[in-house]
Amino acid sequence: MTDVAVNAARPETKEQRSWYWYDWANSAYVTTTATVLMGPYLTAIAKEAACPGIEAGVACTTNLSVLGIPIAPGSVYAYTVTFSTILSAIVLIFIGAIADRSPHPTKLFARFAWTGALAACLMFLIAGTNWQLGVVLVVIATICLGASLVVYDSILCRIANENERDRVSSKGWAMGYLGGGILLAVNFALMALHGSLGISEGMAVRINLLSAGLWWAAFTFIPYLGLRHLTGTVATPVERQRGVIGGSLSQLASTFRELRLYPQTMLFLLAYLFFNDGIQTVIGNSSLYGQEELGFSQTTVLAVFLFVQFVAFFGARFFGAAAQRVGAWRTVLGGIILWSVVVIIAFFVPSRALAIFVALGLLIGIVLGGTQALSRSLYSQLIPRGREAEFFSLYQAMERGTSWLGTLAFGLVYQFTHSYRWAIVVLIVFFIVGGALLSRVRMREGIEQAGNPVPVVV
Repeated sequence: MTDVAVNAARPETKEQRSWYWYDWANSAYVTTTATVLMGPYLTAIAKEAACPGIEAGVACTTNLSVLGIPIAPGSVYAYTVTFSTILSAIVLIFIGAIADRSPHPTKLFARFAWTGALAACLMFLIAGTNWQLGVVLVVIATICLGASLVVYDSILCRIANENERDRVSSKGWAMGYLGGGILLAVNFALMALHGSLGISEGMAVRINLLSAGLWWAAFTFIPYLGLRHLTGTVATPVERQRGVIGGSLSQLASTFRELRLYPQTMLFLLAYLFFNDGIQTVIGNSSLYGQEELGFSQTTVLAVFLFVQFVAFFGARFFGAAAQRVGAWRTVLGGIILWSVVVIIAFFVPSRALAIFVALGLLIGIVLGGTQALSRSLYSQLIPRGREAEFFSLYQAMERGTSWLGTLAFGLVYQFTHSYRWAIVVLIVFFIVGGALLSRVRMREGIEQAGNPVPVVV
């Protein structure tokens, strides 16, 4: 596989430009489906199943039953995300080990992406009271998205040197928010005009879910074609004898044994588990919060999210520039403080207070892309060269696979209080713990332990 041979930042390469497009591709699903539409839509489907004929905005106090376990309809989406991320925690760690042994990692990445996109397209079929189909498809799409990102993120280490990664990672996230925002604008137009087009609101939601899957699938071709020449690690004779699966299991065991040799990397992962759980739970449930707790229409929430997407594009670029000046570590710590402010404000926002809701969206947009992009580039400095996919599988296990603590806390608090306000404010614990742990990470020492060159600004 192509490696960066020099330490100085260079002009943007063709590989980097191809790499950016997967952020553009998958962000359509993350934004339109996972963040904005699926939570409220699946909740409405579950409510209809539990309380047939219930009016919008009326609380449903009848529980659904899953294997004899009572589930509040308002908690179905949170529990679905919780289940899918726990399952991902197991799957993604194996994916990283397999990816490092794969002779064609780009093909592996694309297969996961297109399988996830197919599941996203099939969400068009969710209707009536069929919430179970929604649960299954969300689980498949979540796992495939995480698996594709394990391979995708590992490629960052091979196409950008240590002085380029903050910029490249931030631009990738910025591209994602721009792409997600463009599709969301189209989705917003359909939701706003569905009556004049002669289709129901439910059908408009289903068409938008389909559009996100098609967008994800189509734009994945750009990074696939631009990076398909990259090859995997050359296997030793012993590894060839073991095969991909056998060698991957051996490598996975080695990863866990050797992780203790990189204490700063391990501390960063622990910090990331907490503060990213908070971020992912806020993102994944903010649409639900806006509609169910604050009383805004789906069209209004879509408009605010569209605003957030474009603010996030500039926010990611701003955080990338800030990292060049003061370092990514300090910039991410500042972002975590702002996330704590976000959940406090969200708790106190009065119902239907649109101006405050928009201001909250502005703050989220500024901090959203930057914290995620710089966390990715920070971690890339802390992993040993040649084992990128293996170590990024642990990173994705934290981002996509163990982000169940936040959603579980959110779902349980709502289950017992029937208040999304208390469910959202409890997430401040994740930011406090994550920020405290990150403040103890000694980045320079961790980079040197991993055997990587130290950037000019850490």
